[in-house]
Amino acid sequence: MSSKKTSNLKGRKPLWLAIVVVIVWMSISGFTGPLFGKLSTVQENNNSSFLPAESEATRAANAIAKFSDSANDQIPALVLFTGDVNVGTIASAQAFAQTLGSKNLVHSDGALLKDADGKEISIPISDYFIDGAPIVAFPSEDGKAILASFPISVQIATALLPDGKEPALPGLIDAIRYYANDYAKVNGLVTHTTGFAGILADLFGAFGSIDSALLLTTAGVVAIILIIVYRSPVLWILPLMSAGLALTLSGGVIYLLAKNDVITLDGQSQGILSVLVLGAATDYALLLIARYREELHLHESRFDAMKIAWRGVVEPIVASGSTVTIGLLVLLLSQLNNNRGLGPIGAIGIICSMITILTLLPALLVIFGRWIFWPKVARFGDADEKLTGGWAKVAAATARHPRKYWIGATAVLIILAGLSSTLNATGLSTIDSFTKRTDSVIGQEELLKHFPGGQGQPTQVVLKAELAEPAIAKLQSNPGVASVVPMPEGQYVEGQPLPPAKIVDGNILLNVTLKQAPDSKEAIAMIPGLRADMESLDPTILVGGSTSVSYDINQASKHDRNLIIPIVLFIIAIIL
Repeated sequence: MSSKKTSNLKGRKPLWLAIVVVIVWMSISGFTGPLFGKLSTVQENNNSSFLPAESEATRAANAIAKFSDSANDQIPALVLFTGDVNVGTIASAQAFAQTLGSKNLVHSDGALLKDADGKEISIPISDYFIDGAPIVAFPSEDGKAILASFPISVQIATALLPDGKEPALPGLIDAIRYYANDYAKVNGLVTHTTGFAGILADLFGAFGSIDSALLLTTAGVVAIILIIVYRSPVLWILPLMSAGLALTLSGGVIYLLAKNDVITLDGQSQGILSVLVLGAATDYALLLIARYREELHLHESRFDAMKIAWRGVVEPIVASGSTVTIGLLVLLLSQLNNNRGLGPIGAIGIICSMITILTLLPALLVIFGRWIFWPKVARFGDADEKLTGGWAKVAAATARHPRKYWIGATAVLIILAGLSSTLNATGLSTIDSFTKRTDSVIGQEELLKHFPGGQGQPTQVVLKAELAEPAIAKLQSNPGVASVVPMPEGQYVEGQPLPPAKIVDGNILLNVTLKQAPDSKEAIAMIPGLRADMESLDPTILVGGSTSVSYDINQASKHDRNLIIPIVLFIIAIIL
C-alpha cells in the first residue's frame, strides 16, 4: 500500500510540473500573440532604405533632399483615364485633380472611415499630399488618355489609419480609386490608379493576403504530413499547436525589435518567418515524438519515457538549430539592410522553435498520455511497429550494403546540384512580382501605351549648374530617354514661361523621364550607361531615383551571393 502510494505521488509531481509549463506558455502567448498580429505595421518596404550608405543611389538621395524638404519623401499616385479625350474631358479631368484633395478619405465602397471607437470621421485626402506640391492632369500626345499625378507624403501615408489597425496608404489609394471611378463613369472613361503609390498599396494588400494564405497553407501542409506520419486523427494537433506558439513568440520578439529600430522587417521576411518557424518546429517535433514513442514501449511510466526521449533528442535538436541559426546570422554581412534584418529574424524564429519543442511539446505529450497516439497506441511491452515497417527494411538494407547506398545517394545529389546552373536568379520587376493583375499593374500597362514608362517617377541627376547644358544634351541623345527637365525655382504655371532651374549649393537637379517603366529590366539596364555618360563629364555627378535604387540593389545582391554562400558553407563544414 505504502509503495503504491509513493509511486503515485512521484507521478503527480512531473504531471503538475508539465501543467505549470503549459500555463506559463499560455501566459507568454497571451502577451506575444497580439504583438504578432501587429507585425505588418512595423514593416519597412521602401527599397531605398535597404541600400548601404555608400551606394550612389543613397548619396544621390541625400543630395536630392537639399532641393526640397519633401523631395525624397513623396511618391506619386498616377491616375490614368482612357477613352474619348477632348477639350471638355481634359478640362474636367483637371478640375477633378484640383478638387480631389478636398474630398474625404473613404473605403472602397464609399463609406467614411471610423476611429478606434467606431465613430465616423472626416479626413480630407489632401492631408496625405505634400504641402505646396503641384497637382497636374495632362493629355497624352496621342490624344487618347489623360494622366493626373498626386504627390503623396511617404511619412504620413505609411503611418496608421485613425483606427490604428493598418497603414494609411492602401486606404488612401482605395479612396482615390473610388472617386476616380465615380468621375470616370460619369464621363464615359476608364480609369486605373498606378504609379509607385498605387503599386505599393497593392503590394500592401498582396502581402496582407500572402501572410495569411501562406500561414494557413503551411499549417495545412504540416497537419497533413503529421497525419500521414502518425496515422492519428488527434496527435498532429499538439506539434502543430506548439509550432504555432513558437511562431507567436518569435513574432512578438521581432515586433518589439522592429518597432524600436533594432532590426528591419519587410513583407518578404515576415512571410519567410512563418514558413521557417512552422517547418523547423515540426521537424524538431517529429524527432522528439519518434523517440518518445519508442521509449513508451520500453517504460511503464510515460514520464520516464519522456525523460529518456528528451535527453536523447536535445543534443541533435540544439546542434541542428544552432547550425541553422549561425548560418542565418551570416546574413549580417549583407550590404542590404533587409537581408541583414532577415538574418536575426530567422535566427530568432529557429531559437523560439527549439525552445518551444523542448519545453511545451513534452509537457503536452505527458499531460495527454498514451491515448494521444490513438488508434496506434504505444503500449508498454508491445513491439514497436515502426521497427518492422517499410522504413525499417530500408534502414536494414542500408546497414547491410552501406557503400552501394552512399554511392547512389551521392550520384543523385551530384545530378541535382548540376541542375542548379539552370536557375534564373535575375529577379522580377515589381510589376511582374504580382500573381494577379491588380489595378496598378493594368494601369502601368495602359500608361505605357500612351505615355513614357517613367512618367511621374523620373531618374534624377544632381550635378554642377555649369554642366547643365552638356549633361542635358548627352542625356537627350540617349534613345531610352523621353525627356530631361531641370527642377524649376518655384511652381510652373500653365501658359507662363518655365521658371529658371533651382540651384542649391551650386548644383541643379535634372528629372530624366525614361521611356520604359522605372522598375523594368530595360530601365534598370540603362543606369550603368547613364552613370558612365555623366561620369565622363564630371565624376561628382550623381544619378539617383527609384530605377537607380533597383540597380544598386541588384549589384548589392550579387555581392552578397558571392560573399555569404561560401562563408555559410565553410561554417557548416567546420561545425560538422
